[in-house]
Amino acid sequence: MKLYFSLILFLFITTVNAQAPYPKNYFSNPLKIPVVLSGTFGELRSNHFHSGIDIKTQGKEGIPIYAPADGYVSRIKVQQYGFGKALYITHPNGYTTVYAHLKYFEPKIQKYVKGIQYKKEDYNTGNLFLSSDKFPVKKGQLIGYTGDTGSSGGPHLHYEIRDTETENIINPMHFGLTAHDDTPPTIQKLMAYPLSDDARINNSSLESIVSFKNNSNGNYVAEKIIASGTIGFGISVFDRLNGAYNKNGIYSLEMKVNGKRVYYHDVETFSFAESKYINLLIDYKHYKKYKNRLQKTHKVAANRLSLYEDLINNGKIHIENGANYNIEIIAKDFEDNTSKIRIPVQGVKSNLVFKEKDTTNYKITATEFNKFHQKNVTVAFPKNTFYTDCFIDFKVENGTAKIHEPTIPLDKRYTLTFETSFLSEDQKQHVYIANVTNPKYPRYTATKKKIDKVYTTTKVLGSYALRFDTKKPTIQLYNFSNNQWISKNKTLKVKIKDDETGIKNYRATINGQWILMELNHKKGILTYDFSDKKLEGSKHLFKIVVSDNVGNTETVSATFFKKVN
Repeated sequence: MKLYFSLILFLFITTVNAQAPYPKNYFSNPLKIPVVLSGTFGELRSNHFHSGIDIKTQGKEGIPIYAPADGYVSRIKVQQYGFGKALYITHPNGYTTVYAHLKYFEPKIQKYVKGIQYKKEDYNTGNLFLSSDKFPVKKGQLIGYTGDTGSSGGPHLHYEIRDTETENIINPMHFGLTAHDDTPPTIQKLMAYPLSDDARINNSSLESIVSFKNNSNGNYVAEKIIASGTIGFGISVFDRLNGAYNKNGIYSLEMKVNGKRVYYHDVETFSFAESKYINLLIDYKHYKKYKNRLQKTHKVAANRLSLYEDLINNGKIHIENGANYNIEIIAKDFEDNTSKIRIPVQGVKSNLVFKEKDTTNYKITATEFNKFHQKNVTVAFPKNTFYTDCFIDFKVENGTAKIHEPTIPLDKRYTLTFETSFLSEDQKQHVYIANVTNPKYPRYTATKKKIDKVYTTTKVLGSYALRFDTKKPTIQLYNFSNNQWISKNKTLKVKIKDDETGIKNYRATINGQWILMELNHKKGILTYDFSDKKLEGSKHLFKIVVSDNVGNTETVSATFFKKVN
């Protein structure tokens, strides 16, 4: 009897924890505006899952952000890209909240951060870790203002909740935030994959797009397919919230075969370390070719994502000759709005016996170091750069090194080296390695130089070549002119640009003293706020030096006049 009651108590506790593991009323909305999302948690992004939610700010910057609970500012970071201006609050309940792309911090924090920047003479602060007594906050206290800094596509607040101890990120919607959504996800594309050597789909050994009909209300029916061997599926699907036209990610994906679940994953929580395995969750080759992400409903061996539950044969379906299968893929958003696609499959043994294998000339053994050399180019792949053994193309023609196509995901960076002994000293000064996979739009890759060599490290396959950048960056005085009185100006602005390798760094001074200029890299405008420092006298010399990524440097000086306030 005691064992029986212990079992009942265990099941009750397990059920309660499964239903409500996160506090629903602890954190308030950090913005005093309705929650409308431009990005959902776990959304599929380039090489990673979206680690928070993006809250729309009505197309504006400068909306106040309030601490959603008591705690203290434990970390601050300011950088040109990434999160831009970011602030972290540690709370006593074991969670940390994160706020990114801010325009400003609240005044005391803003003053502290600017003090660090002026001391370092650098816009980028690095991580500033703070003690609990530096900036304690109470629930509802102002902590900053929304913005568009860093790698942001427009004004919004990126908001995260993390487990303080593990740093794992958790979907903030589990903590009681609500966004109005009564629309089921939209299924765009369905793909079927042969997963074994003997697998055939509609008498083909190639992956196949499967046609389907939308019967409304989130119900889809695919055309019947005939198959044999082991097969799998992939689905392109998005969700829309009320009041927002943008396409968001879904919350969960499930597959049933004849009513039995064989695949499930959701985006409740994940770690930063595993986020890169998104490239194994999606059909990476299809994405690189067509810019459309298909989520696979089967797991490959190298995939270490912790999102999966209830996998049977890793979601791979073995089709028996003469059998019929009713396969159903179910996509849900966070509010449980559901779309289903039913796929009838008939097991029919195929008469196709030949399956072409990839036998390009360079074999990769994933668990070994692989190094190849042609003409003046060397590629070196560390162990486990590739997830599986494969064959790749590698050739050097007319100065361009083709390292396969950018259709295979890599786990690590590899090193690409070009010999440069045949270049003149002037050419060596201006040379860099460019990604020329799209020859119309060559892209600078971070290039390091040694004697008679240049090299780069990258996780992207494709075509690369040496290019030369001899042009200096351009600098344009933006809101003032040389020898102009600008007493009414609150800011000083210049526009900078580099057409080839991009801006690497800049340094600006007034009367020989370093000033903090913030770069809006989307517009190329640098801004200095005159409230930072009090000027003495009325005549002032502004000077700025801008360098690109190969060292071409431009300098502009200008005199301005401003009355002392």
